[in-house]
Amino acid sequence: MTTADGRADDQRDAPVIDFDGVSFDYQGRPVLAGVSFSLGRGDVLALVGRSGAGKSTILKLANRMLLPSAGAISVEGTNTRDWDPIRLRRRCGYVLQHVGLFPHLTTSANLTLVPRLEGWPEERQRARAVELLDMVGLPAAEYADRWPH
Repeated sequence: MTTADGRADDQRDAPVIDFDGVSFDYQGRPVLAGVSFSLGRGDVLALVGRSGAGKSTILKLANRMLLPSAGAISVEGTNTRDWDPIRLRRRCGYVLQHVGLFPHLTTSANLTLVPRLEGWPEERQRARAVELLDMVGLPAAEYADRWPH
């Protein structure tokens, strides 16, 4: 694997996502202040909190939909400001609270949307959809061709 700037990724234990003293202000009001955490390969993070606590803001900062007011965010060792935003967003995955699936696409088509955009061969797309469904305990034979509703 390589980092966003093409360097070989030899640091298996290095953080994949690193928030270092991140703050974010919206219309002059602080939303986040001094947030710091690191996630390594295979780590899972669940953001839990009341509405307005900053959960979605953290996700938007991680994939560069927002830029921090202070501090730095790195993904795979590269500051998010240095990533091409589209490449970064296609590398990051997260599940939204409500509107996460396109209603006009099957479960499998929803799961393979980004791989399709990335030009993956169809067999690799199918295999990834099966893998992801299996990961969350949904048998592909039963759920892959279902609609979100």
